[in-house]
Amino acid sequence: VQLQASGGGLVQAGGSLRLSCAASGRNFRTSAMGWFRQAPGKEREFVAGISGNAINLYYTDSVKGRFTISRDNAKNTVSLQMNSLKPEDTAVYYCAGRHFTNANIAVDSVAYVYWGQGTLVTVSS
Repeated sequence: VQLQASGGGLVQAGGSLRLSCAASGRNFRTSAMGWFRQAPGKEREFVAGISGNAINLYYTDSVKGRFTISRDNAKNTVSLQMNSLKPEDTAVYYCAGRHFTNANIAVDSVAYVYWGQGTLVTVSS
């Protein structure tokens, strides 16, 4: 399985961006997917996750009410809509997938076996 993230860029505080992640391979719909981010000098952190059937969603507290994760299992894509962006959201964002046998969300990065290459989001003040 390969993941290809896109959609990052430079935006002013208060603005919006939509990140997308395209997955190759079969069994996408049985894999929980997540978005993580890593800011300069900081550890990678969980941002949002979505179960394989898209029923369960989970967000880190700092993005609740501002970010929305979604997936389209027919197109093998997962997206992250980011609104009301803040300078502290600046980071490289990674999409990640769990093994196809695990459709449940996890917040620990070690639970994810597939990783995209990352896309840079920069929010200016």
